[in-house]
Amino acid sequence: MTNTVFLRSLSVALLAWMPWMTPAGAYAQDKTPFTPPSEASLPSDKFGDMVRLGKDLFVHTHKLRGKYVGNGLTCANCHLDAGRHANSAPLWAAYTIYPAYRKKTDDVSTFEQRLQGCFKYSMNGKAPPPGSLELTALTTYSYWLATGAPVGVSLPGQGYPKLDKPAQPPNIARGAKIYAANCALCHGENGGGTKAEGAYVFPPLWGQDSFNWGAGMHRVDTAAGFIKANMPLSKPNSLSDQEAWDVATFVNSQERPQDPRFRGNVAATKKAFHDEQCLYGDNVDGHVLGSRKK
Repeated sequence: MTNTVFLRSLSVALLAWMPWMTPAGAYAQDKTPFTPPSEASLPSDKFGDMVRLGKDLFVHTHKLRGKYVGNGLTCANCHLDAGRHANSAPLWAAYTIYPAYRKKTDDVSTFEQRLQGCFKYSMNGKAPPPGSLELTALTTYSYWLATGAPVGVSLPGQGYPKLDKPAQPPNIARGAKIYAANCALCHGENGGGTKAEGAYVFPPLWGQDSFNWGAGMHRVDTAAGFIKANMPLSKPNSLSDQEAWDVATFVNSQERPQDPRFRGNVAATKKAFHDEQCLYGDNVDGHVLGSRKK
């Protein structure tokens, strides 16, 4: 074997044993979040127009209220900076990991199906049909934000941070005090959000105009990770992990729209879909959460 052939074989073997040396693996090792393209790079053609429409619907999702949206939220309420912000479930990190198996559906979902689920649960509405203008625009916007990102790689900043379990069990009463001191100014004392000129400036966190009991944010661990990394909006990471868990527990101890998968009674629905990190079906101050039918 010549030296050239030997070195080439050795390089291949090393890459096989050290996947982090590959371009895709490098992203898994690097903690720097991916940077999506700037809007200035968008072409002035039909593709660019579809991307712009997707962003507009993402930021102003209330335009679809009564059609596909049933509450006062927008996509950008949970995916900050129009889906760009790391550790806020950015679109550029989500688009490239689908199709994927999801425990929630016990099936392999495409990215379009994932978006449809957001409308059903987070937006408390109904899914736009495959091939619809709205779903095509949102998918195109997500695809464009992921320009240059590796496929099938878990990128830094994907989803929301996963917090370790707190030193003390999360507590509703402690969470209420944290909410009053840090959250009520924007989201209201009753969690109903803040409006200006008929539209929500700050989203409702519970009640009929918020996400329903099937949305991912109703899980205490999910909400705690989002809150820790992103809230209060002007002071991210200012709350301790314990405070994030406590205030997430308080917010998710409030009533909200029914889970669309409701099985006729709360107990059966809880058993089927709410087995952990969730207060659905719990008795809080004499009220069984999830007992509201609509």
